[in-house]
Amino acid sequence: MDVIGQFPLFYFPDYGSAWMMGITGTIHILASHTSVGAAMLFAFLAHKAYKENRADYYPYMKKYGMFLLIFSYVIGSITGPGIWYTATAASPRGISALIHNFVWVWATEWVFFVYEVIGVFVLVYFINKIDRKTHLKLTYTFALASVGTLALIIGIISFMMWPGTDAYYATGSASDAFFGVNTFPHMFLRIGFMIMLSGVIGLVISSSMRKETPELSAELSKKMGVVSLIGGFMTLIFFIWYMGTLPDNAHAVFAFSKDVIIQNRVILTLVFSVYFALAIFKPNMIHPAFAVAMIFVILIGGLWSGEKLRESMRKPYVAGQYIYSNQIISRDVPGKGIKSELPIIAEKGLLVLNPFVPKNLKVITDENKLQAGELLAKMSCSNCHSLEKTGVFRPMKDRLTGMDKEGIKGILYAIGDGGMSYMPTLKLPEAEYDAIAEYFASQNY
Repeated sequence: MDVIGQFPLFYFPDYGSAWMMGITGTIHILASHTSVGAAMLFAFLAHKAYKENRADYYPYMKKYGMFLLIFSYVIGSITGPGIWYTATAASPRGISALIHNFVWVWATEWVFFVYEVIGVFVLVYFINKIDRKTHLKLTYTFALASVGTLALIIGIISFMMWPGTDAYYATGSASDAFFGVNTFPHMFLRIGFMIMLSGVIGLVISSSMRKETPELSAELSKKMGVVSLIGGFMTLIFFIWYMGTLPDNAHAVFAFSKDVIIQNRVILTLVFSVYFALAIFKPNMIHPAFAVAMIFVILIGGLWSGEKLRESMRKPYVAGQYIYSNQIISRDVPGKGIKSELPIIAEKGLLVLNPFVPKNLKVITDENKLQAGELLAKMSCSNCHSLEKTGVFRPMKDRLTGMDKEGIKGILYAIGDGGMSYMPTLKLPEAEYDAIAEYFASQNY
C-alpha cells in the first residue's frame, strides 16, 4: 500500500492553523527578545557601575532584573513550549525536519538557556550579597549565554527560510544547513531589535523612578534613549542586508505588499525616533504610562507585522525549501534519504496516499465530492489560507470572489504547473482538481 508520511490534519477555522503559531510566537518573541537585549544591557550597566563606582545603578538593575525575571523568564517559558505545541500541530513535518537536522544544536541551546535561567536568579537575588567584581563577571557570562542562545536558534530559524548552502541537499550536514548567507544578517537584525527593545523596556523602569530619584531617573532615561536609538539604527541597517539574502520566492511575496510594508516601517521609524529623541533631550516627558503604551506599539507595529512578514516570505515552504507549508516534500534530499512526493501524488492523488483520510473518501464519487473537496482544500491550502466566508488571515474569499468552478480549476492548474512561485507546485489527478474546485465554487464567495 502506497502512503506518504502525513500526519492528522489540524485546522483552526477562520484563522488558519499556522496563524495560531504566529500569535503565540509574537508574545514569546517579545519576552525572549527582551531577555537577550536586557542581558546585554545588564552587562553594559554593570560595567559602568563598577568602573565609575556608581552604586546608584544597582537598585535600577535590580528592578529591571525583577521585571526580566517575571516577564521574560516566566511568560517566555510558558509561551515557548506553546510555540512548539502549536507548531507541531500545524506543521509536524516542519518541526520534524528541524529536529532531525539540529537535534544537537538544540541540545546545546538548552544548556545555554539553563545557564540563563540560573543566571538571572543569581543576578537579581545576589546583587547586594556578592562583591561587585564577581557580579560584573556574572553579567558578562549571562550576556554571552543569552547571545549564544540567540545565535543557535537563529541558525535553526534561518534554515526554515532556506538551507545554509546548496551542499546541504547532498550532504545532509547540520553545518551546511546552519551556516549560510541568511544566518548572520538575520542574527544581527535580531540583535539590533533586541538592543532597541531593552531600551524601550528600560524607559518604563527609569520613568517610574522619577519620584524617588529624579536626577537618576532623568540620567537613565537619557541612556535608555541612546541605547534604543543605536538598536533601532542597527535594525534598519541589518534589515536591508537581510532582505538582500532572501530567496526569490520571498521577494515574490514581498513584492505584493512592498509599498504598504515600506510605508508602515517609515511611520514606525519616525514615531520611535521622536520617542527616543524625547527620552534623550526631554527625559521628564516620558511618563510610565506613555512608556508602557510604546511597548504595545512596538509589539503590534513592529513584532507582529515583522513576524507575519517573515512567515509569509517563507512560502511556499515551511523548512529547508523542500517541505511545503502543506507538509508535502517537494524535492529530493539525498543527504537525508528523502525523496520528493510530488510524482506519486500527481499519479495517485492525496486522498489515496494520506493514511488519515477516511475510507469513504478515498475514492471520489458524486455523493462525496463536496466532502472530499473540502478535505482536499484543507490538506492543500489551510496552512496558509482560511477557507470560510468569515476567514481572517489570507481568506480564500478575497481570491476567489465571483469565480465559477472552471475559473477556479484554471487557477489550480496554474499552481500545479508552477505558475506562482510563492504557491506549492502541486499536481493532482483530475478528479481531485475537480472536487476542490467544486467545493470552493459551492462556497459562493
